[in-house]
Amino acid sequence: MKKILSAGIIIFIGFSARAQSMGYQYKTALGVKFYPGAISIKSFIRSNKALEGLVYFYPDGVRFTGLYEIHGDINGAPGLKWYVGPGAHIGFWSDRWKRHYPYRDEGIAIGVDGVVGLDYKFKGAPINVSLDWQPSFNFVGYNYFEGGWGGLGIRYTF
Repeated sequence: MKKILSAGIIIFIGFSARAQSMGYQYKTALGVKFYPGAISIKSFIRSNKALEGLVYFYPDGVRFTGLYEIHGDINGAPGLKWYVGPGAHIGFWSDRWKRHYPYRDEGIAIGVDGVVGLDYKFKGAPINVSLDWQPSFNFVGYNYFEGGWGGLGIRYTF
């Protein structure tokens, strides 16, 4: 009997989560972001605040970024939200990167990030897309402003 009850609860939770992700709102989303290429997970901790984790991969290294995002509705556009917020990153660079930039110290970069963007959740489908700009400033490894981070995100919501 306990197994049947447990299975029933799991199925109920699964259908509830799926039904929730089919509207304009979502709790968590997992997917990819393009430029330069990242795995992205975003989870709302309140109705208008989310945490996003990114792991960027490219030929010269890897970068881990965490963002705290404040979201707001856009009137007249159900499912579309703006967002803005701070964050931080740590990147590890290969010897190939060091050969391209010999004047930069170490194979590590630590810094702060900002983000501003748009987030859209499709009604009737568990899909979320975002488009953002993520400027950053490195202060460990080398001091450098980078204005080219961000991009198009496509995620599965649940």
